[in-house]
Amino acid sequence: MTAVEEWVARLADAGELTPDLVTAIVDVHGDRGRRAIEAVGESRVKGYRDFMVVVGYKDEYIVEDGQCDCADAEYNLDRDDPEQLCWHAIAVRIADAIDAIDHHDMWYSDVRDFLEILFLRRVDSLRSSTAP
Repeated sequence: MTAVEEWVARLADAGELTPDLVTAIVDVHGDRGRRAIEAVGESRVKGYRDFMVVVGYKDEYIVEDGQCDCADAEYNLDRDDPEQLCWHAIAVRIADAIDAIDHHDMWYSDVRDFLEILFLRRVDSLRSSTAP
């Protein structure tokens, strides 16, 4: 059993983040573990029909099958090492274990398309209001 599997199992049994479990997560993952715990505490782990999404400070990150699409996971971590996880993937594991996922009964791809349309409309509106 890996260290990640161990703290996930302990967390699922406890059903909540206890001080001992926080220590175990931070011991294995360091600052990534702290950031993940913060995200879970702030309800930034979203469950959609098609993906799990973790809301970061600059973007939203898709976690699918335990793997994340962020640059940290892509460039800094060894995907073959089960203990090397970005904070988004850690947050999903924590939220899942303690039933703290903010569930949305919709497809994330539809939400993302809608948000992009709203953003583009806002940009167009700002451009037209500042045009001479």
